[in-house]
Amino acid sequence: MTRRRFYAPPDAFTESGVTKVVTLAPEEARHLRDVLRMRAGDEAFVFDGEGVEYRCAVGEVGRGSGGRATLRIEEQVAAPHVESPLSLTLVVALLKGEKFDLVVQKATELGVTRIAPVVTKRADVRPRDGEDAAKRVARWRRLALEAAKQSGRARVPEVAPPVTLEAALSDATFGGDAARLMFAERGGVSLSELSEMFKERAPFVAALVGPEGGWEDEEVSRAQSAGWIIVTLGGRTLRAETAAIVAAALLQHQFGDLK
Repeated sequence: MTRRRFYAPPDAFTESGVTKVVTLAPEEARHLRDVLRMRAGDEAFVFDGEGVEYRCAVGEVGRGSGGRATLRIEEQVAAPHVESPLSLTLVVALLKGEKFDLVVQKATELGVTRIAPVVTKRADVRPRDGEDAAKRVARWRRLALEAAKQSGRARVPEVAPPVTLEAALSDATFGGDAARLMFAERGGVSLSELSEMFKERAPFVAALVGPEGGWEDEEVSRAQSAGWIIVTLGGRTLRAETAAIVAAALLQHQFGDLK
């Protein structure tokens, strides 16, 4: 039987006397109650988005749009699928609505650890202001959560707010020992050459994928000056969303768990 999986943040897990419980937010509770029609005593699985999952029993289920659900925690269990040993940050140029949505969904399914939108000169779209950017990020985070639930992950990838290319190139959160790769349509090393370069290094990778129309020469030069390695995917020109998904899959094959 397929696991009925729900998400709750770490602070939703508490103790009620000697019993450990978790409280689902209204949206998750509504899915449990109205979509899956689960009742008290039914088995459910709840993960915290940080890699931990529990087998639970449904307890009290509130009614109405603001109703929450309380579940009793039975035991900690292994998630349906373990996380990849590769810590992969996918840095992607902003794309029009559904294209970027697709990248977020598929990157999550492929085990990406972090998704970082970046504004480039040829970006298809730019946030109008801070409020617009916040709305976009909130949507992408919801998509990442749903994709994590569907794919059996117990860890939800972080989706960062959009930043400029300059900020992305110097982002210290990738880690000092991360392999920093810019995927471009010309002038780069191949994946096989890359594997030889990094076969002895820890599996931390930041992969930068450009917009429709590709990178400008000046952007490639700035990346190289900042220590990024230019990588090519071959002779065919891929759409930006295709390139991002293919890059994630190939890197998981080369350094992660897609063997």
